[in-house]
Amino acid sequence: MDLQGSFHVYDTTLRDGAQQEGLNLSVADKLTIARQLDGLGVGYIEGGWPGANPKDTEFFRRAALELDLEHARLAAFGATRRAGVRAADDPLVAALRDSGAGVVTLVAKSHDRHVELALRTTLEENLAMVRDTVSHLREEGQTVFLDAEHFFDGYRANRAYALEVLRTAAEAGAEVVALCDTNGGMLPDWVSDVVDDVIETTGARVGIHAHNDSGCAVANSLAAVDAGATHVQGCINGYGERTGNADLVTVVANLELKLGRHVLPQGLLREATRIAHAVAEVTNVPPASRQPYVGTSAFAHKAGLHASAIKVDPDLYQHTDPLEVGNDMRLLVSDMAGRASIELKGRELGFDLSGDRDLVTRVTDRVKQLEQRGYTFEAADASFELLLVEEVEGVRPSYFDVESWRVITETAPAAEAVSEATVKLRAEGVRYVVTGEGNGPVNALDAALRTAIGQAFPEVAKFELIDYKVRILDQGHGTDAITRVLIETSDGESSWVTVGVGHNVIEASWGALVDGLTFGLRRHHR
Repeated sequence: MDLQGSFHVYDTTLRDGAQQEGLNLSVADKLTIARQLDGLGVGYIEGGWPGANPKDTEFFRRAALELDLEHARLAAFGATRRAGVRAADDPLVAALRDSGAGVVTLVAKSHDRHVELALRTTLEENLAMVRDTVSHLREEGQTVFLDAEHFFDGYRANRAYALEVLRTAAEAGAEVVALCDTNGGMLPDWVSDVVDDVIETTGARVGIHAHNDSGCAVANSLAAVDAGATHVQGCINGYGERTGNADLVTVVANLELKLGRHVLPQGLLREATRIAHAVAEVTNVPPASRQPYVGTSAFAHKAGLHASAIKVDPDLYQHTDPLEVGNDMRLLVSDMAGRASIELKGRELGFDLSGDRDLVTRVTDRVKQLEQRGYTFEAADASFELLLVEEVEGVRPSYFDVESWRVITETAPAAEAVSEATVKLRAEGVRYVVTGEGNGPVNALDAALRTAIGQAFPEVAKFELIDYKVRILDQGHGTDAITRVLIETSDGESSWVTVGVGHNVIEASWGALVDGLTFGLRRHHR
């Protein structure tokens, strides 16, 4: 089945998504993301605007040499020619022509006020700009899509002119006219009515490009498809300026899993979670845990009632099988947990607790008691596993015995504060006294602790603290409040999260640090 012919999945992360505040992509980043998007099976990847900035021009140059795309075609983005200049003579059109991209997506004004106020030209000249540019690029052998900017607002202001822009582009050879909700203010029913009218009036192949300012980008995209659009644009992870573009993974997953529309190559939707998170690593934008389908919380269950039902049939509290998008169900252990939650979480961690009612009760009660003191195990699976092992085996995993620890922070006027930590412990029968320095007391403690333990267990050298979160639990107590710390540790292959609670941030951090190193050593079969 020719998916590119029957339905277009068009990703604009590298161009429109890159306009997100705080998101800056190098050429190497864009090449890496393009390979990931190709692995998802999208039909088109919009690489940027060659000629408009040096980075995008360089991207297309390197893409021709370095990108070997299996599923996607690379698209270059650009504008129609300038007013009063032939398309063949416009340098920005030449950059599109010379980009090496087989597909060009042209942005054109379809709102009469934008033509007159932004382009400062006539409505007739704007139509000529569309006609001339599309025809020229088609004569040069390139496939042309048209992005009708501000189309829905333009349609409301001057329906006849907005439709004439589309008709002109289609007659000049544009394969798709994409209707852009540039300001993101549309609602699904409105989109359906407009798309239906456009198809009936112009006969053109219609696409949708939705922004999320009204919170409806995904719904608007689906409404457009339901009304007859066969080309959908969006960004992975919903990247984009302001509130973002339509999340392309959510749109595609809904089309495939809810509506039975096979818009990606067979089986590639199962790569969605991995790819969404891999792209997030490149962009350095933390993945949203509550993101539909691919978020870490998308199939997480907390209440005991849910767990009891899931124990009977997972589908009772899941709208789809998480494996369809490469995700997995997670059981969260919390003070809302019942026996079923603990049993299921234990099974997830490799412990069969179903035959020991007393054990399950002990673990459940202990979790609830600890959470009353400020602990949380929802995100701290590693600390919960240590607790579970302690209850199952009767002893908590331990690879070292701490005698004492202390931290000193010293500062002087006009000088940076320096923290120094001393840790005394025994490991493998040897006593170690180690002093470490760091950027703050927690960093100094971490340095001293891992240096001491590392002398007995060299594999600790692989461990690295990669995330650190602090929360004040009873803010009414001011500086005397209970503090909770979550620490994520990595060994270069995987990561785990531990929790610590104390009357101050250093005490809480120490507990999480010790759990993190203990769990890591246990994972390495010590």
